[in-house]
Amino acid sequence: MLNKKSVDDINVKGLRTLVRCDFNVPLQEGKITDENRLVAALPTIKKLIADGGKVILCSHLGKPKGEPKPELSLAPVAKRLSELLNQEVKFAADSEVVGPNAKAAVEAMKDGEVILLENTRYRAEETKNGEAFSKDLATLADVFVNDAFGTAHRAHCSNVGVTQYVKTAVVGYLMQKEIDFLGNAVNNPVRPFVAILGGSKVSSKISVINNLLDKVDTLIIGGGMAYTFMKAKGEEVGKSLVEADYLDYAKEMMDKAKAKGVKMLIPVDSVVAKEFSNDVSFRTVEEGEMGADEMGLDIGPKTQALYADAVKSAKTVVWNGPMGVFEMSNYAAGTIAVAKALAEIDATTIIGGGDSAAAVNILGFGDKMTHISTGGGASLEFLEGKELPGVVAANDK
Repeated sequence: MLNKKSVDDINVKGLRTLVRCDFNVPLQEGKITDENRLVAALPTIKKLIADGGKVILCSHLGKPKGEPKPELSLAPVAKRLSELLNQEVKFAADSEVVGPNAKAAVEAMKDGEVILLENTRYRAEETKNGEAFSKDLATLADVFVNDAFGTAHRAHCSNVGVTQYVKTAVVGYLMQKEIDFLGNAVNNPVRPFVAILGGSKVSSKISVINNLLDKVDTLIIGGGMAYTFMKAKGEEVGKSLVEADYLDYAKEMMDKAKAKGVKMLIPVDSVVAKEFSNDVSFRTVEEGEMGADEMGLDIGPKTQALYADAVKSAKTVVWNGPMGVFEMSNYAAGTIAVAKALAEIDATTIIGGGDSAAAVNILGFGDKMTHISTGGGASLEFLEGKELPGVVAANDK
């Protein structure tokens, strides 16, 4: 199993400690509209301050595409972090990220002080893992801490390249939690192990389905991708979202489940409408009753009951992707039912980032889940059984 050195395995007293965080927060007119990611980073930062490290934070924000864009500066993050930590977080405003301001600020640091570098994606090399920028970052650091799971599936300078030039590279608390929950749940689950997969496309979940069928006891399918499975079974799905190129694949997966003795559940009823809209009339149809001019937008009440029942005895549940178009109130019932079912069971419940994490939080079930992943793409790749470059780059215990 993944066994990486973490911030608990080292003491950074007096050391320049470069920390890769995920401060990719939504900004409106220079104001942070959701600070969950800042709050999530605090335990690691506080631990390094308490150790007496010289804490140098870095992160990307948005997609500046390798050039300084003032509206994507991390300056507002430094300001808010200062308030959250009750101590100054000095902002090093260098368009080249590691520039005169950063170098001077690091040079003058005392133990326990914090600075924040400018958006790492101001440098074109960042996303290409270019050597020059990796070396620049490494010149500031004695120790590297990666606490940004959201970018762990990308090999960039600030999470992978820099580790080649710094002797000590460890993971922070957030990363450690993701490895413990997502990594271990999939590779060493307490059984029965149930996975719930939703979202619109089968194509984006192919490797996930394939990998999980080797590990789970039950696989539950919902969301838009369910209609490709239903059609593959020969059902009428009207104008529902179907990926015609993946019908054979869906058949293959159903056969694989049967061969492995995995229970694979597909919706038995659907909430349908004639348009993709919350302002039209909708109805619930059973198998085979969908009109040619209708589209499925949520799982129906019988399916909700079936899925809730399927997780009752589970000891580990991983959920990735909503059951329907949960942003529209008429088609949110399926996602709410699954969230509620997970909130009520005595099991390790892991929500794999992205839309399902948003849904669980918006619907108010967030505090009832064991772990909500902070990275959509990264958590999917974990569920596919892939090695994440940002995790691999940290030192092993």
